[in-house]
Amino acid sequence: MDKFKQIKRILIVVLFFNWLVAFSKLIYGLATRSAAMTADGVHSFADGASNIIGLVGIWAASKPVDEDHPYGHKKYETVATLGIAVMLFLASFDIIKDSILRLFHPVVPDVSVFSFGLMVITFLINIIVMRYEYKKGSELSSDILICDSIHTKSDIFVSSAVIVTLISTKAGFPILDTIVAFVIGILITKAGFEILKRSSDVLCDAEAVEKAKIARVVNKVSGVKSIHKIRTRGRKDDVHVDLHVTVDT
Repeated sequence: MDKFKQIKRILIVVLFFNWLVAFSKLIYGLATRSAAMTADGVHSFADGASNIIGLVGIWAASKPVDEDHPYGHKKYETVATLGIAVMLFLASFDIIKDSILRLFHPVVPDVSVFSFGLMVITFLINIIVMRYEYKKGSELSSDILICDSIHTKSDIFVSSAVIVTLISTKAGFPILDTIVAFVIGILITKAGFEILKRSSDVLCDAEAVEKAKIARVVNKVSGVKSIHKIRTRGRKDDVHVDLHVTVDT
């Protein structure tokens, strides 16, 4: 329970910073008609929404073992990461669609010193949040924190692209704003697939621990003659093993 409380606190802190960044980008992006910055704002907003999904998942995963769930409820945390992937796919679809429309109906965004400053500040915030969340996710073996940090990591690349776009627009190449918005959509889709792959490995009972490692440990036990049919499943913090062992009688 202490672990889940820690994860909950971390998600709330990350949620605050994600939505601070998101609303800053969205408001300025819409005001200046920058497709790339608006797309980046949508991505950051999805970061915050994913934190809410994570909080719901953690609440469900923290329930203790009961008669109907002898292995506990920890996979609910992994299920919640699928919600993050879905939100990424929806956001990327909207961004790609808007960027394609802008190719036929171009809009020249306004670029100022303030827009550069805003992107640099939010870029630094994203780096700090991503490193903090990934570190805590690794320490706590939390799927939701690690997957959410992957989400935030993609936001860092997106913000980098937006900064380049602002420079190119100021230099007289506004078409790059639309092109970068399209690339942002592709990057968001890629992040969604990474999370989907990670989650499906747990939910579909992919091998959790190498068979050779288990065999080495079991073979050191006195009286064990052989070991076979080793199977593992689960998460890093909740691994289940079954195997056949031949022993001396």
